[in-house]
Amino acid sequence: MSELTFQNLPQQKEVYAFEIDDVLYEKKDYILQIYYLFANFVEFTESRPLAQGLLEFMKSTYESSGEEAVIDKTIAKFNLASSYKENFERLYSNAQLPLKLILIDSTKKLLKELISLNKKICILTKGNPVTQLNKLKHLDWEGLDRNVKVYFVDELAFRNIDAFNYIAQDYQVLPIEVEWIKTKMI
Repeated sequence: MSELTFQNLPQQKEVYAFEIDDVLYEKKDYILQIYYLFANFVEFTESRPLAQGLLEFMKSTYESSGEEAVIDKTIAKFNLASSYKENFERLYSNAQLPLKLILIDSTKKLLKELISLNKKICILTKGNPVTQLNKLKHLDWEGLDRNVKVYFVDELAFRNIDAFNYIAQDYQVLPIEVEWIKTKMI
């Protein structure tokens, strides 16, 4: 896949649908805040100084083994009750983040350009709708989110609805006039 720039983005489209993770913001920013909150939750619950060590381990595991491996390895390493996995998953979906998520500069520039051209902007995202909405809630849109609608790929697919046809109908355009931006702009 070639790198996505504003210059090679199809200009004739009417609706631009953006994925969330690593397109609007750096997913790592969300994940590290979740690890911070989880580490402090465990420290408070266990009544022992674990937060710093947990956070460092989780970050290191994330960087070396990926997101999926972190919670199980953390529970094993720190000999935590398996019930902490459920707490982590709940926190991952519903956390009140201490810091706002920041729009990636290239995406912010693109959003401004699309708005100036009177293009329609929406979110088309995969994953857990509760989690994805939580990320959007904590995103600092800088006022660029006016009239942005959110669509969930998995939810539409579950109902046997083609996402592009659905969005096109919602915006009263042809499906070919909808562009899905799934990679970070450079």
